[in-house]
Amino acid sequence: MGEMIGMIKLFLVELFILVVVGSTRAISDGHNSGGGRRLAAAHNLPVPLTLLTSAVDKGAVCIDGSPPAYHLDPGFDAGKNRWIVNLEGGGWCDNVRGCLYRKASRLGSSNLMDKHMYFAGIMSSSPVDNPDFYNWNRVMIRYCDGASFAGEGYDSGNGLYFRGQRIFSAAIQYFLSIGMASADQVLLTGTSAGALAVMLHCDQFSGFFAGQGTTVKCLADAGLFLDAVDVSGGRTLRSYYEGVIATHGVAQNLPKSCTDRLDATSCFFPQNIIDSINTPIFLLNAAYDTWQIRESLAPDRADPSGTWRACKSNRSACDASQIIFLQAFRGQMVATVEGFSGSKTNGLFINSCFIHGQSENRATWNADGSPAIQNKDIGRSVGDWYFGRAQVKAIDCPYPCDNTCHHDI
Repeated sequence: MGEMIGMIKLFLVELFILVVVGSTRAISDGHNSGGGRRLAAAHNLPVPLTLLTSAVDKGAVCIDGSPPAYHLDPGFDAGKNRWIVNLEGGGWCDNVRGCLYRKASRLGSSNLMDKHMYFAGIMSSSPVDNPDFYNWNRVMIRYCDGASFAGEGYDSGNGLYFRGQRIFSAAIQYFLSIGMASADQVLLTGTSAGALAVMLHCDQFSGFFAGQGTTVKCLADAGLFLDAVDVSGGRTLRSYYEGVIATHGVAQNLPKSCTDRLDATSCFFPQNIIDSINTPIFLLNAAYDTWQIRESLAPDRADPSGTWRACKSNRSACDASQIIFLQAFRGQMVATVEGFSGSKTNGLFINSCFIHGQSENRATWNADGSPAIQNKDIGRSVGDWYFGRAQVKAIDCPYPCDNTCHHDI
């Protein structure tokens, strides 16, 4: 019951990036043909779901064995030869029971996915909302494996396919075959569990373009999941990740630069892999990541008396000792990126907000009043970094100094 409740909560957290519309038939193995110049009224139309049925022969399937899927909004004008590939987020499953639950949801079966999706933030087709990337080919690879696109295994007794790595490889190879191979510029991005997938796969993604002169960079939003001590003195997230690694057979697909020196569970934590990523990458994170507050720092099982219940649903209800605890968590996050930020090719934006995920939401990406550090919002910061207009190494002052935040608690 505990795993099911946790999964339901996580499902609700991730819903902020999706808008459910319609239930029309999905397309199979073909991209949306509505290219060409768009009128202003056509911005951010629903993007249809496409099933990648050809991947099934490669064993690249969702937990239930259904084909992987994606949404593609084709590029136009100057963006025709530029690509954003977005790895969807949505938590993980760490045991058979949790994965059976996912199998019966959109997070484990393409049969249950929304047939359309509205793109927003960095995925938007509006030049006002997304001036640097609006006319690129923008694709969302749906998340249906439960291990940040990194698993490899099969549980025949329960009919559970753990094929995240195969889904990632098959999808990228497909997009290469329909035009991405000749791209001038590409960006691999993702939020939450999708951001962790970006960090795990960034160099693999870059390798597909080796020797071609393509600009390849990565963006990880809300993926700095820390190996942190919870309010009971335990390590809830480490224990959870141990289950993910074992259930999905993830160890074989983790960065060798990490597994040569650390155990597999440690290598699922970004703090142990970001310094070894060779491809330029931008880390976007809230210092008071609300998913981590609820599920890693103060989950119910670590707080049986409910001392943190009010605080983790309303920041204004946190008492002085709880704020001190959260400031220490922020301090751990800032220390984690100290070496990373020394690279001239990397980018960084850590704001002092209570939120989880900011790149796929218009209000937090590039709108009037969106979060900013030193008067520069997230969309402009990422654009400046990607196009080399400026170095971006922005770390906010501690809460409550930032009045531009869009808090979600």
